[in-house]
Amino acid sequence: MAPADRALTNRLLSAPLAELQAEARMRRDRSRPMRMTYSRKVFIPLTRLCTDVCHYCTFATTPSRLEAPYLTPGQVLEIARQGAAAGCKEALFTLGDAPERRYAVAREWLAEHGFERTIDYVRHCAELVLKETGLLPHVNAGVLDEDDWSMLRPVMASGGLMLESTSDRLLEKGACHHGSPDKVPAVRLASIAAAGRARVPMTSGILIGIGETAEERIEALLALRDLHVEHGHLAEVIVQNFCPKPGTKMAEASEATESDFLRVIAAARIVLPDEVSVQAPPNLNDERLSELIDCGIDDWGGISPVTQDHVNPEAPWPEVERLAAICARAGLPLVERLTVYPRFVATDDRSWIDPALRPAVLKLSDSEGLGRDSRWSPGVPDPAPGTPSWPLGARHDGPVAIELHRILDRAAAGEGLGEDEIVALFATRDAAAQAVVDAADALRAQVSGEAVTYVINRNINYTNICTHACSFCAFSKTSSKGGLRDKPYDLDLGEIAGRAREAVERGATEVCLQGGIHPRYTGETYLAILRAVKAECPDLHVHAFSPLEVSQGARTLGMAVSDYLRMLKDAGLGSLPGTAAEILCDDIRAQICPDKLTTQEWLDVVGAAHQVGLPTTSTIMFGHLERPEHWARHLLALRRQQDRTGGFTEFVPLPLVHMEAPFYRRGQSRKGPTWREAVMMHAVARLALHGSISSIQCSWVKLGVEGAAAVLAAGANDLGGVLMNESISRAAGASHGQDVSVDDLRAAAAMAGRPLKRRTTLYGEAEARAVAQLV
Repeated sequence: MAPADRALTNRLLSAPLAELQAEARMRRDRSRPMRMTYSRKVFIPLTRLCTDVCHYCTFATTPSRLEAPYLTPGQVLEIARQGAAAGCKEALFTLGDAPERRYAVAREWLAEHGFERTIDYVRHCAELVLKETGLLPHVNAGVLDEDDWSMLRPVMASGGLMLESTSDRLLEKGACHHGSPDKVPAVRLASIAAAGRARVPMTSGILIGIGETAEERIEALLALRDLHVEHGHLAEVIVQNFCPKPGTKMAEASEATESDFLRVIAAARIVLPDEVSVQAPPNLNDERLSELIDCGIDDWGGISPVTQDHVNPEAPWPEVERLAAICARAGLPLVERLTVYPRFVATDDRSWIDPALRPAVLKLSDSEGLGRDSRWSPGVPDPAPGTPSWPLGARHDGPVAIELHRILDRAAAGEGLGEDEIVALFATRDAAAQAVVDAADALRAQVSGEAVTYVINRNINYTNICTHACSFCAFSKTSSKGGLRDKPYDLDLGEIAGRAREAVERGATEVCLQGGIHPRYTGETYLAILRAVKAECPDLHVHAFSPLEVSQGARTLGMAVSDYLRMLKDAGLGSLPGTAAEILCDDIRAQICPDKLTTQEWLDVVGAAHQVGLPTTSTIMFGHLERPEHWARHLLALRRQQDRTGGFTEFVPLPLVHMEAPFYRRGQSRKGPTWREAVMMHAVARLALHGSISSIQCSWVKLGVEGAAAVLAAGANDLGGVLMNESISRAAGASHGQDVSVDDLRAAAAMAGRPLKRRTTLYGEAEARAVAQLV
C-alpha cells in the first residue's frame, strides 16, 4: 500500500465517526445537486443456479429445488411487462455465475434452447425485454470477460459485479468464499476492469461483515477507486451490510456493528472520486435510513413496486413515498434516475451508451439524464400533472439551502445571474423548486400585476415548403411524399390577404406570418406578402418573418440585413417573431439545424431589427438534445442582447412536441421536456431575465389550456394569442386545437385565480369591441 493510502487508511480507521460523517456529507453536498436518487426497477431472477457456493447466500440453490433451470422468455417478458405497467424503467437481471460450469441440467437446458452459455441466453432475454417493453436492462451475471461485456453493450444500459472483498483469506476452508472460484478477488477485479475497457457503466461494491478486517474494507474501496481512476466507468459503489440468513452456513455469524457499518459508508464517500455515487441498500437498513444519509450516501439503488429482492427476500422494499419524506427532511429530495447514471447520459461523450441502445435511453430520460417524472409530454391530450396551486405535482416539504435563497435574492434585485446559478435553479426539486416557483410568481406580480394578458391573432403559414431539413421540424415539406400529416403547399397572395381579412372580421388585431424557406422566395416575395396584407387590412398589426426569413430575404437581394428590415418596416411590418432561435448554443445547433443561422447570426438579425425600430419576441425550443447548461447560456444570450438593443417584448418557452419530429422518430431525441422542466423553464426565465424582459408567455398550444393555467402560477403572465389556424405544432403531433376561444383563455386564467385582459401585440391597451365569433 502506498504511503498516502496507508495514512488515509489509518485516519479512516481511527478518526471519530462523527468527524468522518461530517467530511463525507461535505464531499457529497459540494460535488452534486442536493438530491438523493433511486431507480424504479423490476427484478428478473433468470436463474438461481450458480457455480459458487457462498456460505451466506440464499439466492443460489440446486436444480432439485427448481421447476426449471432458467426462466423462459415468456416468463421473463411477463415479469418485465408487470414492471413497465408499474412505471419501472429498469429490468434488473440477476443470476448465478455461469451455472453451466457446474450443472449438467443447465448445459442441457441451454442446448435445447439454442444457447451454449448462460451469458448468451442473458443477452437474448435482455434484447427481448428492451424491444418489447422499453425497460433498460441492468445485468448482474457474475464474472465476465471483455468480449462478454462488449457483447452485452447493445442491449444493456449498465452492468454490475460486486467486488465484495479483496481478502484472499475468505477463500480458505471454513471462510465464506471457500469453494467459490469466481469470488477470487483478482478475478473479480479483472472482470470489473474488463467492463471498463468495454465502456460499460458499472455498479460494484463491498460486503461488510463476512469475515474481513476493518483494514481490508478500506483496501477494497481503494482498489475500486484505482479501477475507476483508470477507466472512469464506476457509476456507484454499494456498501452493503451482511445480514445472517437462516438455512445458510453463516446463519449464526455476527453482523458488523452499526458504528463499523456507518464508518465504512463515510469512508467510501471520502475515498472514492466525487463523481462515483455511494449507495446503501434501504431494505436492509429500514430502521436507520436517516443515519445512512448522514454518512454521505447519495443513492438508494433499485426499488421495485412489483418484485421482491430475490437476494434478500426477507427484507421488503421501503415505500417510495415514505423514503421521499425522509430524504426531504434531510434537504435531499428523492429523484428517480435510470439504471444508467446521469453523467453517462447527459454528456457529449456518447461512447458510454451503445448507439443501438441510445433511443431507449433518450425516451426515458430528462434533460439531466435522470428518469422522466411522469408520462406527460408536450402536445399530449392528458392534462399536466400540476395544478395552479401546486404546479410541480407531488410535494415533499423540507429545508431550503441558504445559497439558493441568495440566488433568488440576487434575481429579485435584477442582478444578472451566472450560468452556474441558473443551472442550479433548474436542478431544484421539491421544497427548493417550490421556492424558485414562488419567487418567480412574486416577481410576476410585481412586474406585470395580476391580469393575464392575451391577443386576438391569426397565424398564416403561407408555405410549408422548405430548403432546410431541421431534425426537429415536422412542418416543412420538400415533396408530396415528405409529410406525415400534410402535403406541400404555397398560398398565393390573394389567399393570404383573404385570410388576413377574415381574421379582422373575427376581431383579430394581429396576423402572424411565417413559413418555410421556399427555394423560390426572395426578399421581394416577403415584401409582396406584406404589401398584400396591408393593402387588404391597413390597420392590422403584421407580426411576421422569422430572423431566418429576414436573413434569406436580405441575401437574395444582396442587401444588408438592416437595410432590408427598413424596407419591411416602411412596407408596414410591425414586429418580428423571435423564432428560429431554437437553442442559442452552436454545439446543439450543429446537431439539430446545421444549415440555419448560427447563434451570433440570429442575435445579429434581432439586434438589427431592434435598432431600426422593429420589436421582436424571443423564444427557446427545449426538450430534445440540450441540457440545463444550454438553457442557461440561451437565457444569458437573450439578456445580453436585450441590454444592448432593448427590443424584446417577451420571452416564449416552446416545449418540443416530439411525436412526429424526425429526430425523435429516428431515436435521436428526448420526448420533449418533462412537466417539471416545463414549469421550471417559465419560472427560471422570469428570474434570470428579471429587469431585462418583463413578459413571460406560456404556449397553450404545447402545454394545453390546463397546463398553461398551471404555469401561470410559475412566473408566466401572458397566454399569447388565440392562434387561429396554428399548424406547426399540429404537424408535429400536438393534439391541442388549432385555436381556442377567449372563454377558454378566461377559464385558464380563472384556474389561476386571475383576471383575463386583452392586449395588442406590443402590450398596449386593446380596443374594447365585441368579438362574437371568439367569445
